Parts: sequence; C-alpha cells; structure tokens
Amino acid sequence: MSLENQPRLQLSNSSHVVLLEDDDFLRVDLHSLLTLGGYVVHAFSNAIDFLNSPFNFAPAVIVSDMRMPGISGVNLQSALVEIGRIIPFIFISGESTEYQIIQGMKQGAIDFLIKPFNSEDLFTAIDKGIAVDKAYVREISFRKNLDSTLRKLSPREFQVYELLKKGYSNAELSQTLGISIETTKQYKQEVMRKLELKSLSELMKFATL
Repeated sequence: MSLENQPRLQLSNSSHVVLLEDDDFLRVDLHSLLTLGGYVVHAFSNAIDFLNSPFNFAPAVIVSDMRMPGISGVNLQSALVEIGRIIPFIFISGESTEYQIIQGMKQGAIDFLIKPFNSEDLFTAIDKGIAVDKAYVREISFRKNLDSTLRKLSPREFQVYELLKKGYSNAELSQTLGISIETTKQYKQEVMRKLELKSLSELMKFATL
C-alpha cells in the first residue's frame, strides 16, 4: 500500500486501547480495569463492529480475544494489515490452537495472554504495544514528509537525484543523461536547492533515510 493510501490517523496525547471481547462480563471488567489504568478504552463485542467503526486514533493497541463470533482475532489482525493499519495486537484467550498462536505472532502480535491472566502482565504488554505504535506512526509521518519533499523535483531532477545517490560523477551524469556538463551542474544545483541540502555528503545521508 502506498503512503498516500495509508489511513489518516488522529494523533492523540492519550493511549487508546481497543478491547474486543465477546464475554459481556469480562469485557465490562476489563473496560473498568483499563480505564482505571489511565487508558482511553474503545470496547466491542465482535470484530465486525470494530471494523465498521470510525476508529482512527493513535497511538493505539488492540486487546482481542482470539476466538470471537464472525471474525476471529487473527483474521481481524490480517484484515487490518490488508488496509494498511498496523495496530499492535495483544491476544487473550482461554483456549487457542497452536496454529492460531503462531499465526498471530508471525503477524506481529505483541503478546499472547492465557485467561486468567495477571493485570500487570496486561498493562506491561499494552505499554509495549503503545510504544511500538508511536514509533510506527512517527515512521509513517516521516515517510510522507519525505515523499512530499521528493515530489518537489521535476522528472529530470529526480533522475539526477537517483544517479547522485549511486555516486555518479558530473561526467557520468552527463554521459548517462545525454546532457552537457554545464546542464548537469545546473540540475545538480537545483536538486540540492529543492532538497535544502548543502553538500553531496548531506545528499547521501538524505538518500539513506
């Protein structure tokens, strides 16, 4: 998925927890526990209701029962990956197959807690997930800004940029692009100006971002 198609996130100073649990009593208990723990909790009894909700907050983590009616926790995890929203998952379950556990972990689950679990273990896993999501959101924001900066370049300037990244000299640029040395230097200067870079060493560092 391209960065342009990434879901637009509503950044928040709060830590959001999506709670997915089909057991009404356990869902209410966990909602109270997590709220007292200082999290903003969004509770759902099934994955379909969550997918149909306008939830777009970050940073966030999902605490999900593995087995739910309709869409399982692992299948929800896969669905979110497909639409480009990588929210850290913490699975909770009374019973799950080895395949489900392995699949969840392969798709990046933060932890897998067997019911009944210790509240401190849950808080630890949630805080780890929130830290992961914060890093993910920062990376997406950085990449979007980087793409926006590169879009300032004309098609020819972008060609020059790509070749400069590979260490091409002025003579090699001139020969490859079929332009004069003087024109090559002009393009090079324009690339540096638009990217707000002062030296080739800065450009090489920029290219590795």
